[in-house]
Amino acid sequence: MTPVTERDVRLLRDAIGPLRDREQIAARLLEASAKHSFDPDKELDWDSPAEDGKWFWPPELVSLYGTPLWRRMSEEQRIDLSRHEAASLASLGVWFEIILMQLLVRHVYDRPVTSDHVRYALTEIADECRHSMMFARMIKWSGAPDYPVPRVYHNLARVLKTVSTTPGSFAATLLGEEILDWMQRLTFPDERVQPLIRGVTRIHVVEEARHVRYAREELRRQMVTAPRWERELTRVSCGEAARVFSVCFINPRVYESVGLDRREAVAQVRASRHRAQTMQAGAKRLTDFFDDIGVLNGVGRRLWRSSGLLA
Repeated sequence: MTPVTERDVRLLRDAIGPLRDREQIAARLLEASAKHSFDPDKELDWDSPAEDGKWFWPPELVSLYGTPLWRRMSEEQRIDLSRHEAASLASLGVWFEIILMQLLVRHVYDRPVTSDHVRYALTEIADECRHSMMFARMIKWSGAPDYPVPRVYHNLARVLKTVSTTPGSFAATLLGEEILDWMQRLTFPDERVQPLIRGVTRIHVVEEARHVRYAREELRRQMVTAPRWERELTRVSCGEAARVFSVCFINPRVYESVGLDRREAVAQVRASRHRAQTMQAGAKRLTDFFDDIGVLNGVGRRLWRSSGLLA
């Protein structure tokens, strides 16, 4: 296959429309970063205590919501489960963002250091460093433990991020960002939720919008310009990443932490239609986008269906 040049890219389009100029996109994102970036250490009141009776995550987004087990739980136990699930999701977020930072460094390694595209990637890495520290501090503030992903998936991620193609890296980036972003957009305006948690999610939503734009535009470009073998590998690796992500989304130890039977809780979550619909709703904007640009073709679609994130 003849390599596609930058000039060729400007003449190409995908199912969404014409491909945009990489440097123009990066320049706009850099301008937005200069206006709307936050220092969580200064923006948030980390010395404030948790407020009695307030949730740490909207109840409708808690994994057991609406199940028979949920109906048997006291309000205090439900709120405590939301505290542990918020810590579990923050732990997942830190894990995913550390992977993302490595993938972004790989992406810019061979690119011109003076380009706005590289400069924005480095800006995003700085954002993700702050986010990871913010999530870790939020876990500590909540009094819950951190919930690392199971060791087998922690090590599997070493393989996935090592063999990941460039489009695969951006597809995985969007997987890790967009579902949590959907949940956080429901969280930060919810007055039932702890003020500090709302502050954390507000910062993340504002800054993550730029990251999503950068990753979406670059993935579109890659799915047009990459050779066929790379596109096929991307579909498989992205589907497998979706499966791992769905398995690791909530660490089942959270149920034991609030005095529930782990097996019973996991079984009820798996059987919950509300939970399945919630996860699919969170992923829908992403899966629609992936469908439009050809990421969900073939084996990739089957893997996404097995993850439970694709209706």
